[in-house]
Amino acid sequence: MKIGIVGLGLIGGSLALDLRSLGHRVLGVSRRDRTCQEAIARQIVDDATVNLSLLADADLVFICTPLGAIIPTFEALIPHLSANTIVTDVGSVKTPVVKALAPIWPNFVGGHPMAGTAESGLDAALSNLFAGNPYVLTPTETTPANAVKVVEEIVRSLQAKFYICRPEDHDKAVAWISHLPVMVSAGLIDACMSETNSNVLELAQNLASSGFRDTSRVGGGNPELGVMMARYNRDALLRSLQQYRQSLDGLIADIEREDWQELEEKLKQNHQSRPDFIAGKNFS
Repeated sequence: MKIGIVGLGLIGGSLALDLRSLGHRVLGVSRRDRTCQEAIARQIVDDATVNLSLLADADLVFICTPLGAIIPTFEALIPHLSANTIVTDVGSVKTPVVKALAPIWPNFVGGHPMAGTAESGLDAALSNLFAGNPYVLTPTETTPANAVKVVEEIVRSLQAKFYICRPEDHDKAVAWISHLPVMVSAGLIDACMSETNSNVLELAQNLASSGFRDTSRVGGGNPELGVMMARYNRDALLRSLQQYRQSLDGLIADIEREDWQELEEKLKQNHQSRPDFIAGKNFS
């Protein structure tokens, strides 16, 4: 296939690497000519430019821009596309994107690869980034079956764990396991920085090891991405944050009452529940 990728950052660059290795002709579009030239020189893409017209005869286009740029990017792309071109995106929130784009482009299939690193930009692109990780498609009742099938086959060729669901269900689910952790992790860093004793703060920073590194990673990531999650998935994120606050209040109450038995019971339940979130056992 001839596959276009708009946005040659971590996700777009990683997609390009994998798709080109699978024999597809990959065409890239970036805002910066230097990024385009670097992608060509490193053989990440077959060709690249700052002009969307490069994608005029693409069979499939991935929009890999930041979440807030997906809709305007697509609107700018429409005049350059063939009517048969299938378009998908990689945004972490699906409902507003699907509602905006599906009515104006029947062959649009919402998508979200649940993969990434703390790094960004083309330099962060990795081969096999999606292998073994969830990749969700969110078609609607009117999305052509063939369009879904084409994107599904590409996703499966990346060795990703394929899922399909409604856009609304996707957004509620990722609020719990992706967007809430970003805010909780950000709150952890903020709370630690509130220590007023400079000696204690410096000691804490020096002693921080794998536990703090793991729990603070997503909260110390790309600020723009965190804001976009909150802005575009506001209702679901607020719901999850409010429930998290209730859970925290319960833990505080247990410790204040010195109710160690109740605290231990909650921690036991969490110990038993955690594997259900990390096993990835239910995928097609």
